[in-house]
Amino acid sequence: MANEITVPLLPCGSIDEIAGFYRMLGFEVAYRQQRPNPYIAMRREDLQLHFFGMPDFDPEQSYGSCLVYVRDTGELYREFADGMRATHGKLLVSGIPRMTRPRKRKNADNLSGFSLVDPGGNWIRIFQARESSDSDTRTGTGRLGKALQSAVVLGDSHGDHRQAARILDSALARDDDAVSTVDLVEALVYRAELAVTLRDGETADTLLARMRAIILDGTLRERLAEDLDTAAELERVRDTER
Repeated sequence: MANEITVPLLPCGSIDEIAGFYRMLGFEVAYRQQRPNPYIAMRREDLQLHFFGMPDFDPEQSYGSCLVYVRDTGELYREFADGMRATHGKLLVSGIPRMTRPRKRKNADNLSGFSLVDPGGNWIRIFQARESSDSDTRTGTGRLGKALQSAVVLGDSHGDHRQAARILDSALARDDDAVSTVDLVEALVYRAELAVTLRDGETADTLLARMRAIILDGTLRERLAEDLDTAAELERVRDTER
């Protein structure tokens, strides 16, 4: 057999809230009913997500999750981000709902992935399809690079932002002349993102200032383009919070 289709069915407190959130990301309502039970189907091209409403549902306690494999995580992330900015004027990086940015995950064969946490507390985990993933399998091999890998798993995969922050704080506090500039910038930007997620604006500002003080040549700026874009986005988020 071939061409099988699996559609996740996820819980939420309000199907209307779900509809508004996913419309922002480019989805459309494929089906909706209120009785005998709240139910809504959202569709974006071939991606389908269905939701059922539950009275007194607490998104913070949700175990809803699913995996989505796509050809290009970066392209989908940018489209989702554009929808968030158009509606909210910024990316949603803290609380519920929120979205992480694409990063390679050591617990997913180093495939690039990002997570979308919707108003129902459901984790939509989006990964690069294996057959279309790029050939860049570089991972940090130094102490700080390995600490960053572990922090990403805890923060972006498991939602344990505080433990992820502790891991990076410990690694960043050590004096190590052997730390590469790439690993340092990536670690500082991710730690700043964790600080914003944890609503610790003062720490985020300090980390972003430390990152901006690092001198980068043209080659490093090109290599770290995504991290520098993330830093700029975090600064915009901080500006809206002041």
